[in-house]
Order: sequence, then structure tokens, then C-alpha cells
Amino acid sequence: MAILPIDSGRYGTKEMLNIFDEKQKIKHQLEVESAVALSQAKLNLIPFSAARDILNVIKSNRITINQLKKLEMKNEHDTASLIEAMSNKCEKNTKPWIHYGLTSNDLVDTSNSMQIRDALKIIQYKISKLLVLLSSKAIMYKNLPAVGRTHGQHASIISFGLKFANWGLEMLKHQERIEECKKRVLICKTLGVVGTGSLMGSQAVNVQKMVSKKLGLYPIEVATQVIPRERYSEYIFQLVLIGSTLDKISVEIRNLQRTEIGEVQEYFKSGQVGSSAVPVKRNPIKSERISSLSKLLRGYLITAFENIPLWHERDLSNSANERFIIPTCTILLDEMLETSIKIIKNMIINRQKILQNINLTGGRIFSEFIMQELIKKGIPRLSAYKNIQRISFISSESGKDYITLLKADKMISSNIKTRDIDNIFAPENHLGSSDIIINNVCKMIKKYFQKIEVK
Repeated sequence: MAILPIDSGRYGTKEMLNIFDEKQKIKHQLEVESAVALSQAKLNLIPFSAARDILNVIKSNRITINQLKKLEMKNEHDTASLIEAMSNKCEKNTKPWIHYGLTSNDLVDTSNSMQIRDALKIIQYKISKLLVLLSSKAIMYKNLPAVGRTHGQHASIISFGLKFANWGLEMLKHQERIEECKKRVLICKTLGVVGTGSLMGSQAVNVQKMVSKKLGLYPIEVATQVIPRERYSEYIFQLVLIGSTLDKISVEIRNLQRTEIGEVQEYFKSGQVGSSAVPVKRNPIKSERISSLSKLLRGYLITAFENIPLWHERDLSNSANERFIIPTCTILLDEMLETSIKIIKNMIINRQKILQNINLTGGRIFSEFIMQELIKKGIPRLSAYKNIQRISFISSESGKDYITLLKADKMISSNIKTRDIDNIFAPENHLGSSDIIINNVCKMIKKYFQKIEVK
């Protein structure tokens, strides 16, 4: 029998897998049934005795997975099996009021929201852990000059801490996006077969409000038989967006760990094997895992978008795939976050190699600052640019030291003093506003934590 990687436990934390466990799904659907029955009784739509009976049956845990499986083998309908199981346990006078005014997707969609609600708590907690680590690393390395690369080429000097600040701010924005989308995604729907709440009449909206409050969800303002699938698409999009940021971080780490660069390294524990054939290898396998899972995650977004246009008040063309994409995307992102936390926490930073790489081009990385100094002396920008480029190309082609060529060039030496050239070639003098930028980002992150502590 084939076992998927998620089923085998290779990917996904226990806490997240538990949220999407079949038992948990049924538990949530029974919670919906009990909340609806109680709300209907309070509004005199069904007898209080029926609501109490339904609640007692659900609380007593007398409905089991095995019972539901046996019933579903006969009727081929999971929700109908749940209702039949409840009916088998309830008193005779209660049976007419079970699932009163509801349809299958009232349970399916609302229980999906409950699972997403619980999953987002874990996701946000782990993003917060990552935020703390990124903020700490940003401060730790804010005064460490490093090579800034564009198009894969050395461009100018940056603060190494700026990388972490950049990542940290985007993770903070993800927290903001999650909070914002909750009111659109964590939806309760109990409006029946075509969204009119017909059997409950004018009280249908009030029932839904009461149930939503009890379950910690938001009532849908208007629906067909199902909530609009734009809501799930937005949720999947949020997961994909977070996953893509984690992929961006991983790609940078993978590049910086390349033998030719060697500025960072994933933690390599004792006994770990990098390659079955090459004993010396220390591969960035955790970062590569994140990149791999991110590709898979992005693919599911297409399916979520395809689910938006359904026939009339609904069809089933979304149903089967949503059983995959909602839990799978959530479990994959949780795995990626868990892995990212371990990577950032245990990452080895090679300060010596970072500083060595600045001089890899013989000093040509400082050309921006030489040109700026010429412009300050009144040299036209284009003339300054061409002369700097001329000397840079000579250095590149001949292998001669760039600073030596600059000092020997009449055009340069007649405008910039030797000691000023030496100062320009000190990388710590070119961190710009990095300190201010990094501190501002870390303040924003700190402010976020203060805000959620108040809540």
C-alpha cells in the first residue's frame, strides 16, 4: 500500500497533523451541530429538549469513526452518515430536529474554518519565533560589512544584518496579512441548501450570528449553498506567499553556502551525512527542502483559483480537491516554518569569509564611492563613470590591484588624495543608513509583540 510523505510522518509536525486528523474534523462538525441546535432552541425554532438531547449525545462521544465508516459504505455520503449516527443515538422526539435547516456544506465549510482558525494560531506562533530570531541576527550583524550582489555580481557594500532585517520585515507583514484576512476566511455558514436559511425563516441570520460567536468565527453575509471559494483562495494565497518568502530566504542561504562564497552554513550535526558518495560534502539540505516544498505549495494555488467558478448555487467540482489542498498546504507551510526556525537559529556565519569576499575583486566593489568622490570634486558624472570603468576593466583583465591602479592614474590622483582613497577602501565606512534601517525594523517587530501582549 502506497503511503504519502505526509501520511508517513516525514513532513508535518504532530500538532498540525492533529488539527487535520479525521477525528478532529468530525469533532468540529458535531460542535457545529450542537451550536446550531442550542441557538435554534433559544430562538424557539426547535424544542429545548431536542437541543439538550443533541448536546448530550455529542458530549458523550458515542459517535465513533468506525460507525461513520460503516454508514458511509452504504449511503456514500459522509455528512448523511454523521446525521444518521446522531439520529441512532438520540431520543425519538429529537430525531426530526437533528440538522434542522442545515445542509452538508454548513458543516463542511464551517468546520474547515475551525481547522483553519486552529492552524493559523500555530502558524502565527511560529512566524513570531522566526521574527525573534531574525531581529536578533539583524542586530548582531548590523555592523558587519559584506558584499551586496545584484545579477549575481558584486555591486556595493551592505550590512550583513540588513539581510535578516529585510526578511524580518516581510515576515512581520505576513503577520499583518493573516490578521487582516481572518475576517474574510474564518467564516461560519448555516444558511441551508441555497443560502436563504429557508427552513429557519427570518431567524436564520440570527441563528448564524449566535453560532459564529460561539465558535469564534465570522458570519457569512451572503452565500449560496457554499461560502464563496474566493475565501479559500485567499487563505491558500496567504500560505503560498509566506512559503515564497521562506523560499527566498532559503535560496539566499543556499547561494551563500556555495563553496565559492562560503559566507554561511547550515548547522551540520555530528553523524550527519552530506553525500552518500562524497564524504566532504555539507549540503544545505534543509534550505533545499524548503525550496522544494515551496514549489509544490505554489502549484496548489492554481487549484484554489479553479474552485471559484462553480455552477449556479454549487456543484461538487471543488469538493474532492479541497480535501487535499486545504490541509496539505497548511501542513507543508508548517513544516517549512519549523525548518526555517531551525536553520536561522543554528546557522553558522563565517565573518572572516564575508570580509575576504569584499576584496575578491581586488577592490573594484568600491568603484561607486570613488565615482561619488570625483563628482564631489566637480567632475561630470559621465566623465567620472567612464574613467572609473576604464581602470576597473584594466584591473579585471590584468589581475592588477584596483587600488594601486587608481593611485597611479593621473586623472584620479589629481582629484583624490591617497589617504582619501584609503578611507574609501575601508568597508566599514560604507554601511550608509543600515544602522538606522535595522533599528527601525527591530522597533517595528518589538512594537508588534507589545501589541499582541496587550491583546
